Amino acid sequence: MATQALTNQENQLPLMKIFYALAAAGALVFIAVAAAGNPARAWQAYLLNFLFFSAIAQGAVLFSALMHTVKARWSGPLSDVAESFAAFFPVSLVLFIILFLGRQYVFPWLHEDLHGKEVWLNLPFLFGRDLVGLCLLYGFGLAFLYHRLYFSLKARGAAGPFGRRLLAHWDQHPLDEARLAGRMTVFGILYLLAFALVLSLVGYDLVMATDPHWYSTLFGAYTFVKAVYIGFGALIVLSSLLHLSDKNGYRVEENQFHDVGKLFFAFCLVWADFFYAQFVVIWYGNIPEETAYIIERTMAAPWNVLAWIIFVGCFIAPFLILINRRIKTMPKAMVVICLAVMTGIWLEHFLLLGPSFHHHAHHIPLGWVEAAVAVGFFGLLAAAVTGYFRQFPELLQDKKADRLKVEGA
Repeated sequence: MATQALTNQENQLPLMKIFYALAAAGALVFIAVAAAGNPARAWQAYLLNFLFFSAIAQGAVLFSALMHTVKARWSGPLSDVAESFAAFFPVSLVLFIILFLGRQYVFPWLHEDLHGKEVWLNLPFLFGRDLVGLCLLYGFGLAFLYHRLYFSLKARGAAGPFGRRLLAHWDQHPLDEARLAGRMTVFGILYLLAFALVLSLVGYDLVMATDPHWYSTLFGAYTFVKAVYIGFGALIVLSSLLHLSDKNGYRVEENQFHDVGKLFFAFCLVWADFFYAQFVVIWYGNIPEETAYIIERTMAAPWNVLAWIIFVGCFIAPFLILINRRIKTMPKAMVVICLAVMTGIWLEHFLLLGPSFHHHAHHIPLGWVEAAVAVGFFGLLAAAVTGYFRQFPELLQDKKADRLKVEGA
């Protein structure tokens, strides 16, 4: 196992260089655009991609916390991969702090009369509460991961440098495993609760507040359901790619692909239901300050075209395709479907934010800047996940008995 783990680490080195290069390229484009006379577009692309890629990591880690909390033993190899996205948490936190530098470009309400909403919408309070919320969410997630790694590494051994240091520390300071398992469950539950609360807060503060005179009490739930949707999609993509590769021992059974595919399909329905639940209440109430937001994004040109693309790509097409049971067991097909859905949700983020930044646009203001910054953020996320597996390569080994032992902890 140690030899195979070392081989895996060597194979990951070229990937790490590629991902760092993508991150550097995205950063250079962002800095160049911000410094060359269009800082608003650069920072708005930054906000879009921060929300999207952070949601992917948050939603993927939720899978492992949820599976452990409900004692779902079938999820073993999938949970191992889901936990790798926690490596992006510290990066996401730093990226959020950097967002403060572009505050004048991503908060259009700074120059508006808020009609009494200044108590909630002021920069120190907004950044302070969101920073505390993200620290709690990421803290609970990393604490859960620490306890999960204890049982994983104790069962399988450690081949990576950081994993060996952790095992040496635990050998020198033995822990009560029963107590540790109980604490892991507590941290898993706390992560689930913080996920719902913090993502709701972030949705209200960083997305809904870009149009401060519009509100929806369901927007918070819509935000975290969307994060689960794309987080599960990213998990399926990464698990499928690892499963299809012959450079590691990672394998997922057909029934496990089917089960996680059913979860992905379920959140396709939940996402659409939450969108409809918001839309129908606003349409039925027909109150101008509520309907203007929806009309601009779904019925007025040029945004209506983008809205239909998103609706078809994120709901209609996946719904019709994933009704077929066989599709959910085909890794290559699921990679294509999940990537299409994730692209659609990225566009949905732009649809929610764009009209607030581009009033009276005659065409969709989406171009190479947003794409280049997205490539940079992807590079950061991919580098973080790859670095995680370099530190813990044993998690990519196919050891069914060990996985059952970990899940039974």
